[in-house]
Amino acid sequence: MEFFTVEREGPIAYLTLARGEKYNALHVDMLGEFAEVVEELKQDDQSSIVILSGAGDGFCAGGDVSMMQDVSSPEVYGQVMDKIETIVTGFYTMPKIVIAALHGPVVGLGLSIALSADYLIAEANAKLSMNFIGIGLAPDGGGHFFLEQRLGTHRAKQFAWQGEQLRAKEAFDFQLIDLVYEGNIHEEAKLLAEKWSRKPLQSMIATKSIYHQYGIDQLRQYLANERQSQWKLKQTADHREGVKAFLEKRSPQFNGK
Repeated sequence: MEFFTVEREGPIAYLTLARGEKYNALHVDMLGEFAEVVEELKQDDQSSIVILSGAGDGFCAGGDVSMMQDVSSPEVYGQVMDKIETIVTGFYTMPKIVIAALHGPVVGLGLSIALSADYLIAEANAKLSMNFIGIGLAPDGGGHFFLEQRLGTHRAKQFAWQGEQLRAKEAFDFQLIDLVYEGNIHEEAKLLAEKWSRKPLQSMIATKSIYHQYGIDQLRQYLANERQSQWKLKQTADHREGVKAFLEKRSPQFNGK
């Protein structure tokens, strides 16, 4: 694998985004590899806990700017959305406990993917944002579904609309994440997983399965709606202005069109 590493210690599998020099920003090839490794882990009988984390100075800065240009054709757009949906539904239905260990930037699609995990823990320096609106888009990767699950519809709308950045403690107070640590998140995640490995894990996984078997159809409906909506939004003047402003490192001038 080029963009990920997978290591195993007993019942624990460590899945790490390994494009740390770019804050693990996701591009087309990386998403393809991500989808493949999620499917492999889903079928892996050796592990009962997966720790998802990012190398370098952040978990994931969202979609790479290059992907905004790569998905200009409907065919490539459809392929990319297929991969994203494989990733988030894979984690959501995975017969294992998935822990997302967050630090540094956790942005956009990176946050959607993190939210597909069962348990989110963050280093105090983590900065979480669902800032699709900054480039004239709406959350995808199941972002609407996962935000609604954690925050309720009204607060989820406000969070998506404002595109605000939350520090780890603020995200915890907002009930977006489950725990905040002052120490190194990779070490803390390992300690937590080792503690959980001494619990009746099959009981925990059974509870996940019971809840998520009813939620998966709704998640897929959200994903289908996000796919359709996002393609329409990509054709808007506000999206073009948002991308242009991002590349030019200036504030966008939106006009609601």
